[in-house]
Amino acid sequence: MSDQDPGLTEGRARKALGQHFLFDPDILRRTALAAGPVEGRTVIEVGPGPGGLTRALLKEGVGKLIAVEADERFASALTDWPEAATGQLSVHQGDARKVHWEKLIGEAGGETPAMIIANLPYNVGTPLLVDWLKTGPWRGEMALMFQKEVAERIVAGPGTSHYGRLAVLAHAVCNAHIAFTLPPGAFRPPPKVDSAVAVLTPLPAEKRFEDVETLEKVSTAAFGQRRKMLRASLKSLAKSRGVDATEWLESCDIDPTARAETLTQEEFRALARRLTTLYASPISSRT
Repeated sequence: MSDQDPGLTEGRARKALGQHFLFDPDILRRTALAAGPVEGRTVIEVGPGPGGLTRALLKEGVGKLIAVEADERFASALTDWPEAATGQLSVHQGDARKVHWEKLIGEAGGETPAMIIANLPYNVGTPLLVDWLKTGPWRGEMALMFQKEVAERIVAGPGTSHYGRLAVLAHAVCNAHIAFTLPPGAFRPPPKVDSAVAVLTPLPAEKRFEDVETLEKVSTAAFGQRRKMLRASLKSLAKSRGVDATEWLESCDIDPTARAETLTQEEFRALARRLTTLYASPISSRT
């Protein structure tokens, strides 16, 4: 591991935690800056591991870096860094899926909107992203390392093979693109697939969709049986709400025989809005 910064923490990656570490300084700097300048900003990093990206972010002058690490070895080592003593670095040991993010930012003395920049552990990346997409204004720009196929699913457009629930949810609140890709050999240990950094920039407030919870339910049902016509794939969801799927689709000017991958972001939004207006409260509060 000759390319490792001598100031970083030694320790083998744990497969159970989905750990694959980056040590190349150029790649780490590109990742740190992929979503824009971090100087003076509050940044959240999930899964810092030995601290390669952590070091790159600190070098770029973050105002407050909040590192969330489940692995006690690395969390403990990060608390000994000089930046932790000065308060520039705040370390939280625990499962990122259980964090109350806005509360954590406040307790660390950070400011919002906070950027999220991370080489995400492969086994928690997707659920974390979905949770972040459904959050409020505390979340700012994101630059996230995923398996390449997952990144492609985030940025995909209608009519493409990767288009699905993740793309619908991402584009409901963000502009998304892939900044760059990396081969397995860039990591220690090498994963079995290529990786990519997906950059997600929040849409202006007036362009964001207001009910991502409902949109998630609609898109999950629609793509759950993606080879079927929408009147069939949405039938169970519609029935559970006392709605006829064909009538629901037609009320949104959508062909009931169409398939999910042909629907635009606006059409998915229309379906979610229409389903919500049929009741006194959103779907998310009724399930």
